[in-house]
Amino acid sequence: MVNKNITVFGDAASDCIFIQMVDEHDLKLMEGEIAAIKEYTNTTDWCLAAVPVRNWNQDLTPWKAAPVFGRQGFGDGAECTLREVLESVIPSLGQGGSSHAERRYYLCGYSLAGLFALWAGYWTNSFAGIVAASPSVWYPDWIDYARANRIQSPAVYLSLGDREEKTKNPVMATVGNAIREMHEILKTSCTSSCLEWNPGNHFADSDRRIAKGIAWMLNKGKLQ
Repeated sequence: MVNKNITVFGDAASDCIFIQMVDEHDLKLMEGEIAAIKEYTNTTDWCLAAVPVRNWNQDLTPWKAAPVFGRQGFGDGAECTLREVLESVIPSLGQGGSSHAERRYYLCGYSLAGLFALWAGYWTNSFAGIVAASPSVWYPDWIDYARANRIQSPAVYLSLGDREEKTKNPVMATVGNAIREMHEILKTSCTSSCLEWNPGNHFADSDRRIAKGIAWMLNKGKLQ
């Protein structure tokens, strides 16, 4: 379930809307993220809606899975969360500023929210692009799901830190091979895709990593 306290950044009248699923940590970094988007692009024609998620491990995952770290496992709340985004969040963002341009929505997320964004891209064609920064593609059975289904979003940006797969956790250590395979899958199933590697582990520069993905979409698939 999402929190109704949505925070909007940028031009609320823009027809280019990025919806980012966030937690408290992400919200604390939004000022830096917005500054980075401006740094990486030469346009102000965009809007970012930060949508708080109440229960990260329950509301963003598509099926139940055992704990991978700590004692908390994962739920199957992604379908309900996506329904809220489509039926509540998007209508709440208004009609945009142009009567001539079709409003475009992009779904963004970091970590489990990145996995949610990818999964949502398989479930609906409502999003013009998916930004999945350091997504949890190590999630049990995810790659099998991605192989067996076809994504409906035409553009997907992936990124990962170059030290993320260097971990003692055996499940999370699969993330490097999984992101490489995810990119290969996307090459054959969507119009435009990208995999960008960043320096650092999973906890480094999450705000800038998301900003890079948003900038990639705004710059029409061109890395800066």
